[in-house]
Amino acid sequence: MKEIKYTITDPLGIHARPAGQLVKAASAYKDSDIKITVNGKTVDAKRIMGVMQLGAKQGHSLVIAINGGDEEAAAAGLEKFLKENL
Repeated sequence: MKEIKYTITDPLGIHARPAGQLVKAASAYKDSDIKITVNGKTVDAKRIMGVMQLGAKQGHSLVIAINGGDEEAAAAGLEKFLKENL
């Protein structure tokens, strides 16, 4: 299991566009279960409605837990995505 911790720096937080991009990025890793936790709420990173319901804003810390066959690649890819987009 891999875990990524990240603090959102985007002034708008995770709104519709980056949420969709995050779901698309997570969905590319078919062999891993990917969960996002913000403020004690955990959702499936591959489901747009769950990611939107997090209501993650600038300054919020999120934890992405990755478990599966391609977790190494998923962790590297998602960490890169977070740094470039959020």
